[in-house]
Amino acid sequence: MTETKPLSGRTALVTGASRGIGAATALALAEAGAHVILVARKVKALEEVEDRIHAVGGTSTIAPIDIAEQDAVARLATAISGRWDSLDILVISAAYLPQLTPFAQIDSKEFVQAIMTNVVATQALLAAFDPLLRNAEAGRVIGLTSSVGAGPRPFWGAYGSTKAAFDNLLDTYGAEVAKLSPLRVAIIDPGATRTEMRARAYPGENPDSVKPPEAVAARITALVQEDFETGHRERVD
Repeated sequence: MTETKPLSGRTALVTGASRGIGAATALALAEAGAHVILVARKVKALEEVEDRIHAVGGTSTIAPIDIAEQDAVARLATAISGRWDSLDILVISAAYLPQLTPFAQIDSKEFVQAIMTNVVATQALLAAFDPLLRNAEAGRVIGLTSSVGAGPRPFWGAYGSTKAAFDNLLDTYGAEVAKLSPLRVAIIDPGATRTEMRARAYPGENPDSVKPPEAVAARITALVQEDFETGHRERVD
């Protein structure tokens, strides 16, 4: 007798799926039975994640786009809606970390890139995929945030401000749809996790001293199966 995987028959889309928490989450969701749409900029890296998914018996589709580019998300949503009638899970993992500097020395070009990736693209994703998420039996949106969005920290002004806006967008969207559909929205703070972004922010840190991305991925995969209330927020320690 074959045991049915808990997410069998569901479709998930994961941004930032080429590495780190995004890649680990895509793999975990696929192992649980979901068909995962992998979104990131680098084709080769996405293909490597897809190979890992296929190696464990999962299925996926790669979508190599830069979500910060104008109309890229809208084009992606159009393509996906032509193939699927609903989207069960949206995990927004992609993020851009500007160089950590004193407030007065924030690089305007990097700041704009962070705003486009962390804020503008988030609004575009939620707006473009709203119809497909509402069509799902119990749609789930999970946004990956940072503690610097909730509590300002010296030298983190550029990134922290975009994450504060990111949190506000997710909470606002969640509040608007909560009473209109079974769709639920949650925010996850992954905490200290072994990623390339973490290594850039803390170059002297021993990577073995923090948890692997798979720990966060496991929690996300469990959470999308739970009946949580919109506005749910938790930190993975």
